[in-house]
Amino acid sequence: MTTALLCGAGYIIAISSVLAVCGGFLSIVLEYYFKWNVPWSILSVVLTAGAMVMMIRGVAVSTKLAGAFFGFEMLVLVVVSVVVIIKNGGSLSFTPFEPSHIKNGATGLAAGFPLAVYLFIGWENSAALAEETNNPRRNVPRAIFLSVALMAVSYVLFAYATDTGFAYNASKIASTTIPFINVAHSTLAIFAFFAFFAGMTSTLGVLISAVNSQCRLIFNAGREGLLPAWLGKVHPARRTPVNAIFTFVGVAAVIIVVWALLHLIGGDGGSMNPINFFVDSSTLGTILLLVVYFLSNLALPFYYRRFLPDQFNVVKHAILPVLGMLVILVPVYYLCKPGQEQPLNWFPYAALGIVIVSVIYAYILNSRDPALAGRVGSIVADE
Repeated sequence: MTTALLCGAGYIIAISSVLAVCGGFLSIVLEYYFKWNVPWSILSVVLTAGAMVMMIRGVAVSTKLAGAFFGFEMLVLVVVSVVVIIKNGGSLSFTPFEPSHIKNGATGLAAGFPLAVYLFIGWENSAALAEETNNPRRNVPRAIFLSVALMAVSYVLFAYATDTGFAYNASKIASTTIPFINVAHSTLAIFAFFAFFAGMTSTLGVLISAVNSQCRLIFNAGREGLLPAWLGKVHPARRTPVNAIFTFVGVAAVIIVVWALLHLIGGDGGSMNPINFFVDSSTLGTILLLVVYFLSNLALPFYYRRFLPDQFNVVKHAILPVLGMLVILVPVYYLCKPGQEQPLNWFPYAALGIVIVSVIYAYILNSRDPALAGRVGSIVADE
């Protein structure tokens, strides 16, 4: 029960970063090409509202739209990357892959681990849509493994193309706001606009697909009794979890407003840009989701031994989960270690507070309804 609550909280905090950056990215495009100075907050509201309309219409319609955005984004990124690599074919190098170039060695690699984790968050989203998927026992695992493989290959390709475009100069890459855009502009100028546009459609695609799947966790929690029952209601005509969608996006929007107010109260209004918020919210959300991943690995061996003993495999259901927990401890340490700058230094305490509240809430509900723990997740997991 606690894990389910932490998962929902982590997703909402993480998705608030996407709400902000979708408007922020469009604001950057309008400023760059048309010199229009439109506040990113207004653009975020408009784009989020449009995305919600599509999600309320139905998962099929909204998922097709998100898929179209994704297809356009991938086309632009792949074309630019391939052109960059071909154009620099005479000077290609494996320098970016050499461990000796990692700043501070293994410590530096570990420090970048939390970002890598955040980039992969969402690989499990297909599972939440199992109830609305044909033959979910076959298609959901396929979607999960395919998404992980596609992300891994594409991230390596795009990162390598970016490094190549900057002649493997890390300091130059670090000095730019959006390195891939600079590479696109210098290599294939006509594609720079499409690269900008692909960035915007990417954030919209993430917003639609993430809320579509993740709000269903809130929806199922309402049906199962973990959260208020009205969250488990569907639209009378569309049959979509409209209450869960509004709640998921609404709480994420409130997080942005609170963040902005804290900056105003602290007199730090100059740093209220979507990129800063993206960093802050994604960091806090990642901490909570790392706890969920850790607990999931911890639970897996016990689950198989208790419910599926005939399928238990020592490597898959014991050794790999233990290795997973050990690996997860690395980013947790670097996200929670003392001595970080504000506001990163208080994120571990905020995450701990959410964990404590979740445990207390779960304990109270379980004392009232001992059968509740057995129902949590059962709607999605069971046939």
